[in-house]
Amino acid sequence: MARRPQATAAKSPPERSYAWVQGLLCGVAATLVPGPALLVGLLLAPGLVSLLLDQAPGKPMARAVLLSGTAAAIPPLAALWHGGGGVSAAIGLVGDPAILGTAWLAGAGGWLLNEMAPLLLRLGLDAASAAHAARLKAERARLVSEWDLGEL
Repeated sequence: MARRPQATAAKSPPERSYAWVQGLLCGVAATLVPGPALLVGLLLAPGLVSLLLDQAPGKPMARAVLLSGTAAAIPPLAALWHGGGGVSAAIGLVGDPAILGTAWLAGAGGWLLNEMAPLLLRLGLDAASAAHAARLKAERARLVSEWDLGEL
């Protein structure tokens, strides 16, 4: 008996990990510009933690937290840049509770927005649907009385 040739399963190419490139870039940043790297690392710490913990495809939670935290981190980075950019100036900026608190609260706001947006959208869509149903019932009642159809 002749054997049937077995179909070879198409192998998908392995997914590449670029974590080593990210580590290399962080190492270069820490070596060349340690002050801004320290400031960015501490101001965006909640976003970096969410980047590690977010398992959803596309990492929507991490993107929201990082985007919000980055928006709050730009003024301190500009102040550091204009102040010389040293490590001591970065530590001084991070030591200010208003700067660190603002950046972390902005990250928390991004997290809250990401959690609350689907709920708020659902409430809005339900309210619009209920208003549309009420308009249709009123139109139906008007047509029934106009055409003298009685109770349907």
